[in-house]
Amino acid sequence: MTGAGKVVCVTGASGYIASWIVKLLLARGYTVRATVRNIADPKKTLHLRALDGAKDRLQFFQASLLEEGSFDAAVMAVRLCSIQLLPFITMSRILSFILSFRLRLMHNVQQWYALSKTLAEEAAWKFSRDNGFEIVTINPAMVIGPLLQPTLNTSAEAILKLITGSSSMYPNLSFGWANVKDVALAHILAYEVPSANGRYCVVERVVHYSEIVNIIRKMYPTIPFPAKCANDKPFDPTYQISKEKIRSLGIELMPVETSIKETIESLKEKGFVTFNSSKL
Repeated sequence: MTGAGKVVCVTGASGYIASWIVKLLLARGYTVRATVRNIADPKKTLHLRALDGAKDRLQFFQASLLEEGSFDAAVMAVRLCSIQLLPFITMSRILSFILSFRLRLMHNVQQWYALSKTLAEEAAWKFSRDNGFEIVTINPAMVIGPLLQPTLNTSAEAILKLITGSSSMYPNLSFGWANVKDVALAHILAYEVPSANGRYCVVERVVHYSEIVNIIRKMYPTIPFPAKCANDKPFDPTYQISKEKIRSLGIELMPVETSIKETIESLKEKGFVTFNSSKL
């Protein structure tokens, strides 16, 4: 197997994308050091312990961004560290050079989550340049697909809201969409492929919510759907993102239709929604 004898670390391993990274790493023979905030919480660990290969090659480390040095043991002598979905990257102190002069100017910013990602990545690249080591960043769009963890994550919840009848309207928004399995694989291939470098956008395509609703309606015509858009403003023009670079890793991205289907079936399997899809 590709990863036999190699040790890697996945931070925030209980999360949606990170759980899939752990699963694929174990399938490739890697030994995985998984950091979670609370090892005693079964919601953080049970689904990972159940993975093939976990008994022999999965090790848990308790670590928190609020505890300096708590990641040291987990990353000692590893070949790869995959840092997952943190408001700021694990090495949060390296943000100080940005925060000290930039955030004072940002009193009117509306999308702090997106900003935090941008600042974290900029800080990571500067830290890499200043300290002479390589990093590769994976920049996924809205990530959907099957859930491994028992809890509902934000992107899967976006699909759930469209199929439960809880809302009469869908957002007037366009997003890029990607399958969680493609995103997880991209993290691994960014390490395994010798020529991998720079930034990799993982976006199957950009789709307005109205198209997402139409795709779901064709698959599940009898379940309730939002009847109209949240406002009457013209839809923003959609754009597309080149797949050329992600294909250089050997990845062909799954169609958004497949990702939506997998998400809904997974939500059903996990008990977040109930309907008989066999009769649709």
